[in-house]
Amino acid sequence: MSTPEIKPRSSKKTVSAPQGKTVAFQGELGAFSHSAALKILGPLASVVACPSFRDVFEKIESGEVESGILPIENTLHGSVHENYDRLLEYDFSISVETSIRISHQLIVRPGVNFRSIKRAFSHPVALNQCQRFFEKYRQIEPVPYYDTAGSVKLLKEQDLRDAAAIASETAAGIYGGNILKANIEDNRQNFTRFFLLAKQPLFSETASGDWKTSLVFSTANTPGALFRAMACFALRDLNLTKIESRPLKGKPWEYLFYVDVIGKQTDGKMKRAFAHLSEITDFIKLLGSYRSTP
Repeated sequence: MSTPEIKPRSSKKTVSAPQGKTVAFQGELGAFSHSAALKILGPLASVVACPSFRDVFEKIESGEVESGILPIENTLHGSVHENYDRLLEYDFSISVETSIRISHQLIVRPGVNFRSIKRAFSHPVALNQCQRFFEKYRQIEPVPYYDTAGSVKLLKEQDLRDAAAIASETAAGIYGGNILKANIEDNRQNFTRFFLLAKQPLFSETASGDWKTSLVFSTANTPGALFRAMACFALRDLNLTKIESRPLKGKPWEYLFYVDVIGKQTDGKMKRAFAHLSEITDFIKLLGSYRSTP
């Protein structure tokens, strides 16, 4: 039985919305990034689906869209390192963060019953998150595809009657699919954190809500250098919620440190911490202060 060619579809899909709320994301309409964009900007936001994360960054850079939504971290699989690295490459500001619970549905074309299913298409990560389902129903073959929502679109385009897709409830609605089994993921505590990026902050600093600031820095490769960097925050009772190292390109075995800290970059204690940190580090870049939406 042949498997459809795995390739991205066109990146020029949009949904109309008020001017000034155009947002790009990676994947097809109905992807989890699409849901995150609508959660932040509302149901009337104009969305542009892109085949890759780089395309999202480039559309923001060119001004084709005002903002972009990027997954940055998953509770089961950790950080999306490609997007962390591109935060250095582009001079964008993190405007908002949100999280989406990743819930996978078994979706088929109308009229298809469970006994007819021989294959289930989805992104490899989604297939891996549904291992117990495939162990229970061994007659169904997991087939990797480039996108969760794209797998539902495939069912519609080819009118596949012996196959299913694993994707979101939103994708089922967009492409006219029926959900045969809901919430087939192994772990219900599966959340993905998303950043909304733009060239300039999209929300006023007076906006309500919890604030967080992200930055990246590098230190000299000397004893105690990282300890002294962290002390810049500890001495001022600033709460770090995350620190992660990434290889410093061009300098083997040296690292960049990405940090999230509670508070706004314009707060007095935060400004003093950044000033102190800049004195003892080789490189520092503020990635943005932003609200965390529930």
